[in-house]
Amino acid sequence: MKAEYEISPTTEHYLGQLGVLKKCGHLAEAEEFIKQLLFEPASDVWEALMNFARIHGDIDLEDRAEQLWKDAGGNPLEGGKIVPPPPKKQSVNMLEGKSKVLEFRSPTLYKDEEKMRAAMKEQAYVPDTRYVLHDIDQEAKEQALLYHSERLAIAYGLISTPARMPLRIIKNLRVCGDCHNAIKIMSRIVGRELIVRDNKRFHHFKDGKCSCGDYW
Repeated sequence: MKAEYEISPTTEHYLGQLGVLKKCGHLAEAEEFIKQLLFEPASDVWEALMNFARIHGDIDLEDRAEQLWKDAGGNPLEGGKIVPPPPKKQSVNMLEGKSKVLEFRSPTLYKDEEKMRAAMKEQAYVPDTRYVLHDIDQEAKEQALLYHSERLAIAYGLISTPARMPLRIIKNLRVCGDCHNAIKIMSRIVGRELIVRDNKRFHHFKDGKCSCGDYW
C-alpha cells in the first residue's frame, strides 16, 4: 500500500481489513492479523475484535479480546455489558418528539415491556444473559435485560405516539447485543421503524432487520 500508492496505513485502514475478515467469519485470521501488526494495537482494535467475537458467538475469543481491550485503556462502560458496581455514568435515552429527557421509571412501562417480552418469546426471542455479569440467578438476569433504558424508551414511545409512527431513540452508551436482537424483533411485531442512535452509530430497525447488518 505504501510502496504502490504512497499511502501510510492508519488505524482506520487496519480496522477496515478486520471488518472484511469479520464479515467472512474468519475470527482466527482476524486475531492473527492483529498479532502481526507492527505497532501496539490501540483499544479500538481490540474492541473491534471483541465485538466481532461476540457477534459470532466465540465466547473465549471475546473474553481474551475484552481483557486486552481493557489493558489498552478501553472503557468498560462502552463494551455492551453490565459491569458491577453500578456505573457512575448512567444510561440516558432521549425520545425524539419530546422536549425533555425522560426517566423511564414508571411501573406501567415495566408492565408494557413485560407484555412485549411475552410477544417476543412467541417470535423465538431468547434473552442473551451473557450481557449481565452480576452474580444473580437466571431469572433475575433476564429481568435485568428487560429494564435496559432503550427498551423502556421504546415502550414509552409505543404507548405515547400514533400507531405506525417511527420512533427515534438517542442513547449515550453502546446498545448491547441482547437489546439489539430484541429491538429487531420488536420492529417486526409492532410494524414500526425503530431508530436508535447509540455512541457508535445509527441503527434503523425495520421488519425484524437492522441497517447495520448486525455489525456495530
